[in-house]
Amino acid sequence: MNIQIFGVKKCFDTQKAERYFKERKIKYQFIDLNQKALSKRELESVRAAVGLKNLIDEKSKEYVKLNIAQIRSDSVKEELLLNNPKLYKTPLVRNGKQASVGYVPEIWETWE
Repeated sequence: MNIQIFGVKKCFDTQKAERYFKERKIKYQFIDLNQKALSKRELESVRAAVGLKNLIDEKSKEYVKLNIAQIRSDSVKEELLLNNPKLYKTPLVRNGKQASVGYVPEIWETWE
């Protein structure tokens, strides 16, 4: 397994995801979205697995500020995601071509 956790240190669900993999002694790489955003390729890979709508946190301040609810174009939404990492629901957990959004250990168990 090649686990990557994209999240924010202050996010409770991200902390729970890290704890989940630590407790099972599964190596993972943590990427802090406040310091390094997803690349275009990473975004495409995660989007293919979970869908663009599931990646966007509709409760975030950035969502309201950028008025994303009014945007219909997926390519514009993708561009906004690439430039505003605070828009992501976290944690984004990736294992190769598989991915999940949020704290979902029932999905991660199928990866083992």
